[in-house]
Amino acid sequence: MENFEIVGGKKLKGSIDVRGSKNATTPILAATLLTREECIISNIPLIEDVFRMLEILESMGSEIKWLGERKINVKNKNIDPAKINAETVKKLRSSVLLLGSLSARFDKFKFYRPGGCVIGARPLGTHFDALRKMGVDIKQTEKHYFVNIKKRKTGKITLQEMSVTATENAMMLAASLPEKTVIKLAACEPHVEDLGIFLVSLGAKIKGLGTHTLEITGSKGLKGTEHVIIPDANEAATFLIMGVATGSAIKVKNAREDHLDLVLEKLREFGADFKITKDCIEVVPAKKLLAVSKIDTRTYPGVPSDVQAPFGVLATQAEGQTLIHDSLYESRFNYISELKKMGARAKVLDPHRVAVNGPTKLKGKNITSFDLRAGATLIIAALLAKGKTTIREIYQVDRGYEKIEERLQKLGAEIKRV
Repeated sequence: MENFEIVGGKKLKGSIDVRGSKNATTPILAATLLTREECIISNIPLIEDVFRMLEILESMGSEIKWLGERKINVKNKNIDPAKINAETVKKLRSSVLLLGSLSARFDKFKFYRPGGCVIGARPLGTHFDALRKMGVDIKQTEKHYFVNIKKRKTGKITLQEMSVTATENAMMLAASLPEKTVIKLAACEPHVEDLGIFLVSLGAKIKGLGTHTLEITGSKGLKGTEHVIIPDANEAATFLIMGVATGSAIKVKNAREDHLDLVLEKLREFGADFKITKDCIEVVPAKKLLAVSKIDTRTYPGVPSDVQAPFGVLATQAEGQTLIHDSLYESRFNYISELKKMGARAKVLDPHRVAVNGPTKLKGKNITSFDLRAGATLIIAALLAKGKTTIREIYQVDRGYEKIEERLQKLGAEIKRV
């Protein structure tokens, strides 16, 4: 068991690089199954979720070679889904992304229920409905999904909700079908678009990337390709919020402004400003932080649910009350109990809303990370707090933030892994 020990109260300075997007890497790795030819993927983030996805691919027969620190060659010539690593699938939410690519390649297979962060009910009904409309029959038991593809078919699919992973599963299967598939109410997050760009490089034709309607004409003979993963917008947002909350003029490099429009607008509402260049966003600290009346997380281009918790800790430093409404998940306020241990004034109103009052001087405590984004949030809180904070369950942070303590140490943070 590893912990983070953090002594807070210091200003940060310097620059920090944004790594490749976790949420783009895992679906793109799943999509390499669509071709038997080699795929070279660059800007891979070295995080636990990516390592686990690679383990799952290797368990089925993928040949994976590291060509550099963040560059891999994946070849899926001989794949057997019956050999899949069940325990890793059951721990990794992103493993659900294999449903689409395996359905494109195999007529029958057994799959295990995926795991991941406990942030509320995350049913797979939208995935199953979309895949069934494309000819995939899925029967469920307590532990397994039995997948039987009687006859793959194209057509018009309207998703039951704008689910990112359901959109990605439908995109992967559609990319393997020669005729046109239309996906309506599709998610359009930057990482969904990045998957689309990868599928196009394999040989699929896609219209509407970046919108809620996709037209995909696939191919049975998808080829190998090379692809560079986009920067992680959620990581960039975390670092920007960290700079604003601590009043630190840090530079966040490899951050894409066009992926952060509403996040930046909300931070400006709090009183922050930024110097923005082509590949860098520098925080201009606010003289005074003012509460924002409401932060409402939505599907893209709304404020991402993944940065709701960092906004929550920022609100503890702003004058007045901020109402945070997470419409997407109903168990993503676990971090609030830990912030309250540190002295935060916050009240969970219902499973989707929390009211945070500030400003509050936080104090170092022993606290626990319940999920990936909560872990990053508690690091920000610890950097703000007076005294030493110990954060338990830091594996959750490692799932999405590469060597976070080493990168923050370069900014002057007093943080160590114990």
